[in-house]
Amino acid sequence: MFTLNCKSTLIDLSIPKVMGIINVTPDSFYDGGKTVNDHQILARAQLMLEEGATFLDVGGYSSRPGAVHISETEEMERVIPAISSLMNEFPEALISVDTFRASVAKEAVACGAAMINDISAGLMDKLMLHTVAELQVPYILMNMKGTPQTMRSLTQYEQITRDVVYYFSERLAACRKAGINDLIVDPGFGFSKTAAQSFELLNQLELLRILDLPLLVGVSRKSMIYKTLGVTSEEALNGTTALHAIAVLKGATILRVHDVKEAVECVSLVEKVKASS
Repeated sequence: MFTLNCKSTLIDLSIPKVMGIINVTPDSFYDGGKTVNDHQILARAQLMLEEGATFLDVGGYSSRPGAVHISETEEMERVIPAISSLMNEFPEALISVDTFRASVAKEAVACGAAMINDISAGLMDKLMLHTVAELQVPYILMNMKGTPQTMRSLTQYEQITRDVVYYFSERLAACRKAGINDLIVDPGFGFSKTAAQSFELLNQLELLRILDLPLLVGVSRKSMIYKTLGVTSEEALNGTTALHAIAVLKGATILRVHDVKEAVECVSLVEKVKASS
């Protein structure tokens, strides 16, 4: 059984939890521009919490393929006021900050964030691992090659699942050496991976259990779904739910999603199936 220590509260992951995405960006692939002012952010958060989200993941840097690079200052100006507003309105909420920058992570935790979600696993800011260890908060490290600007061209693997496991073995050793206690791994679906590689990785997801850590899956409305189905990201909820069910059956402990209600229902039904076996 996995647990996470969030603000001195142990979160039990024996039943998978749902993390709601709040992108305070104008250009994220699905919901960019939908939550950029206080009213929109708080309304989105309230709905997600009412629908059963355990965590809210707030990000101010779009990491979609080819996204425009923004400065640390601009990211800070998007993220910190959003987290402050959320903490004022929902003081018990567990906020994750989606950033690869140590300075943003540190300021976010000072404002009340309980977790750090880093797409680069500490490789894009040499101060990140030391900062997380100092802050003593749970740390999500994701598999990715390059940066959001370059990852489309970096999809060469010998064997995708084995290579991802090797990557995490090295990064986890660095995290533990730095003194980070609570670690969560994210295979990084769609990040420096073709759709075919992402499906292969999902099919072999149970092999990541060898890492003996909580496993976060983020496939919500991604191109691996909507391009395969020949639809848009707005029409990809049904496909997302199908892949969420597979992910939970194969060991996912956190689902990072745009649509909380549907993900919570998916987890409930899959857990019912598992309990009957």
